[in-house]
Amino acid sequence: MNAYVPIMVLGAIGAAFAVFSVFIAVAIGPKRYNRAKLEPYECGIEPVEQSLVSGDARRRNAGAVVVGPVHRVPVKYYLTAMLFIIFDIEIVFLYPWAVAFDALGWFGFLAMTLFIVNVSVAYAYEWRRGGLSWD
Repeated sequence: MNAYVPIMVLGAIGAAFAVFSVFIAVAIGPKRYNRAKLEPYECGIEPVEQSLVSGDARRRNAGAVVVGPVHRVPVKYYLTAMLFIIFDIEIVFLYPWAVAFDALGWFGFLAMTLFIVNVSVAYAYEWRRGGLSWD
């Protein structure tokens, strides 16, 4: 049990810092809200608004429930997210493999080669779809 005391102390310090930071931000932070600050932020991409109810149903006002605007996010946003996930997962698997490279032998080398081939196929797909052009 004594071996876990430093870990618990560090966890308590981290939790206290998180609670303190949120409390201070709420207590002394600015309280000026506007429409732009309440909008969802999608990496700088302006969402396109589209209504859920067709214009015909709105004109007739036939008891249709009018739902607020739907913010459509461009596909480019999801391609960027895919690219992040591809490289994030690659790094997560490459670090332990690099540390244990000597102990794994040929099986580890073959497994990592197949993994790199899979990641390369995903990268080529992303490149082909235009996910790497930032215009």
